[in-house]
Amino acid sequence: MTIDPRQAHDPYIGLSSTISWLIDAAGEAPSAEQFLAKLGKCLVADGVPLTGGALTMAVPHPLIAKRTWLWRAESGEVIEALGFVTGGLPGAELSNQDQAGDAGKRWLTSIAAGDVREDRVGQGPDGASFSWVGPRPFRPDEASQLRQAARFASAPLAALTARATLTAALEAYLGRRSAARVLAGPLRRNLGETIKAALLFADLRGFTALSESNSPSAVISALDAWFDRIAGSVHAFGGEVLKFIGDGVLAIFPVAGGPPRAACDAALRAVSAARSGMAHLNEARRRQGQASLPFGVALHVGEILWGNIGAADRLDFTAIGPAVNLVSRLEGLCRPLDKVVLVSGAFAAESGTPLVPLGNHALRGIASPCAVYTVPED
Repeated sequence: MTIDPRQAHDPYIGLSSTISWLIDAAGEAPSAEQFLAKLGKCLVADGVPLTGGALTMAVPHPLIAKRTWLWRAESGEVIEALGFVTGGLPGAELSNQDQAGDAGKRWLTSIAAGDVREDRVGQGPDGASFSWVGPRPFRPDEASQLRQAARFASAPLAALTARATLTAALEAYLGRRSAARVLAGPLRRNLGETIKAALLFADLRGFTALSESNSPSAVISALDAWFDRIAGSVHAFGGEVLKFIGDGVLAIFPVAGGPPRAACDAALRAVSAARSGMAHLNEARRRQGQASLPFGVALHVGEILWGNIGAADRLDFTAIGPAVNLVSRLEGLCRPLDKVVLVSGAFAAESGTPLVPLGNHALRGIASPCAVYTVPED
């Protein structure tokens, strides 16, 4: 192959599609996955021999240390592998290899078949980096082109990283659905929507005594362990935690059109999973000479106003309404009725799970008595 002498000195030769896209449109890429796929496609169209590539970014997250996207040139497929913060999950240490699993290994093996060489080229903002894989070792002019592409990728990649950082921060503090709503709307009061959802309110019992008889670090450790079990179970079954209120949790399972039975049954499964997790936790605490963490959970279904409230310059994104009041008051009956789980009559009417009636009970601040149920005990 004859190389144009200019190409040996000018890495921009032959990168017209790539540079044009990076300057004009790359900043609008909605995700790192699409950014990498489009960049790889442009490089191939400009004649750079690629069989695959990867983009690694460090985005602030409570559990994830880094995110890597792997791109295959032949199919355009992009898969993601996550590198977890060591010790971020209770009782587990996960690595990038654990998350990628066999699928990730097969992908890397398939693009490395034959005489393939990898050349890691390009460093972006905040530790973002590219890796490119070709069917043969890259010539000096090709490696130079990849480095120049990485230079032009720096600005749009910085914008993408900033958006990803903002999204990750909002999701960590608000939850995924609420974060998406905040990002999509203006920062003003009185903006929200009425939605129907199954509501879960859970609360530790005896938290005041626990706080007074233990060091702050021990109390925080106990709270974190409790929140891991209840919030993890909510998220596992499609719900979202709206608030941590002291030692309490308010979560919703939105009704996605039609009858709310699926949302109600998902909430019941989340409660069952949380009870199992807390049973294991309390057994471990007893073995260590620590007190168990008893708790109560209430379930209800109804309409809530989901949106912005607060002062003119300090907003909160939350759920309010009679349904929220009822589920929190219902949880207050767990101790006097000596039940871990209480369910409202409205929830029982929508659920497909057989429940045990406990009669009608007055709830503090609620005008009408509430039909109360509980789950069958094994």
